[in-house]
Amino acid sequence: MSTDFQQARMTLGARLRELRTEAGLTGRELARTLGWLPSKVSKLENAKQTPSIADLEAWAQGVGNPESAVELKGRLRGFETRYRSWRRQLSSGHRARQEAGIAELSRTRVMRGAEFGVIPGVFQTAEYARAVLTRYVELRGTPRDVEPAVSARMRRQEALYEPGREFHALIWEGALRVLICSPDVLVGQLDRLVGLLGMSTVSIGIIPFEAPMRIAPGDGFWIYDDRLVISETWNTEMWLDDATDVALFSKIWDTLNESAFYGPQAHRLIARARAALDLA
Repeated sequence: MSTDFQQARMTLGARLRELRTEAGLTGRELARTLGWLPSKVSKLENAKQTPSIADLEAWAQGVGNPESAVELKGRLRGFETRYRSWRRQLSSGHRARQEAGIAELSRTRVMRGAEFGVIPGVFQTAEYARAVLTRYVELRGTPRDVEPAVSARMRRQEALYEPGREFHALIWEGALRVLICSPDVLVGQLDRLVGLLGMSTVSIGIIPFEAPMRIAPGDGFWIYDDRLVISETWNTEMWLDDATDVALFSKIWDTLNESAFYGPQAHRLIARARAALDLA
């Protein structure tokens, strides 16, 4: 879990404890008032559990300070808009997240991103997207809405053909070779990448295995118009709009870009990955 996320949760927990003690209540007394187990009060105060909106409203009522609910919910929204667990985001399936991506992309003229284990979603074929989304549905146990999610992902790609937009992507060579799908599907995906290399709105840099690098590959991320960064981990998607965070990710992108190959060299690296599939 992100240190920043945990720190924000600890600050909220401390505020909950402060409100309880100001009311002259023990943890057990508050739990009894709310009909909770005492352990829940302890977990919320000690940042072992993230409260829901309903939890915060109940807490404010339980400590006799209903006005504090507004403050508490504001604190929660403040860090949940930055760190969004996949469990919560995908509780109704993948389509909603894809639709959110369309909305954010519609506001964006220039995107810069880096992916190290998978072909970027905005470049994926339907078959490759279907394979990727199916694997993550299985991993996270989320609702199986793969087909609507694939359709939404394909709609996102319409932006590639709109004049005035720019997509600058860095792809680790390993992502060209990960068999998260069948070899035939990956061949089609690699051919799709080759077709994108000559587009005026798209710039694709491939970072080869043997390239000298000043920093190691990490989690994938995308920068939207230097105003927002979206980065994914196994359990969380971070939406970061703080200027310091955006500047850091821009520096990371620039540093990685020093190791990337473009044009004919990028084409050769994609062809190398395709040839390896023919030999497998």
